[in-house]
Amino acid sequence: MPTIAAAKPYPYDFPLRHTALVMIDMQRDFIEPGGFGAALGNDVSRLGVIVPTVARLLGLWRKAGLPLIHTRESHKPDLSDCPPAKLTRGNASLRIGDPGPMGRILVQGEPGNDFVPDLVALPDELVIDKPGKGAFYATSLQDELKARGITHLLFGGVTTEVCVQTSMREANDRGYECLLVEDATESYFPEFKAAAIEMIRAQGAIVGWTATTDEVAAALA
Repeated sequence: MPTIAAAKPYPYDFPLRHTALVMIDMQRDFIEPGGFGAALGNDVSRLGVIVPTVARLLGLWRKAGLPLIHTRESHKPDLSDCPPAKLTRGNASLRIGDPGPMGRILVQGEPGNDFVPDLVALPDELVIDKPGKGAFYATSLQDELKARGITHLLFGGVTTEVCVQTSMREANDRGYECLLVEDATESYFPEFKAAAIEMIRAQGAIVGWTATTDEVAAALA
């Protein structure tokens, strides 16, 4: 069983054939100018800088032949799966469902809702469309993981303190052993990312472990 010896707060062991990488919401709507992230007033370039690292991590995982799961925060065209509070919250110039430079914001099938070009899911990789922040809420993810015999999950994606951390906490409550790949995740707010990482690995990995892409690569070598 591989071990990420440098993981924090202590080494992380993971059985290869029972471990999946979950990449959260690496979508144009969050990462490129003109999407929902920018409409909320955020500097989206902060998220764009991790794209090469995420691409490297995906490549490592694919080379090892291990299960890879991508999520998209997305809604049906009629927005019937979007809670009213989510639809109206915030002071955005564009809201969910509004027409934007890349199509309707966070709506399934629109160009902005797809993954950034360098991180597109391959045909045999599982894509989970999620209406909430967490990857398990109102999705088939739990059933998909059970069907594949998955017990351990590595996470990356955006944003660290919202969709990524929410998904990790959901997974932790369901009994999965989770690790966050620190340099394959990012936030619009650096202090939020730092705090989320500390919360995840606090009190002996209360939510999970953290490690870098280099450390994951060393364990897979």
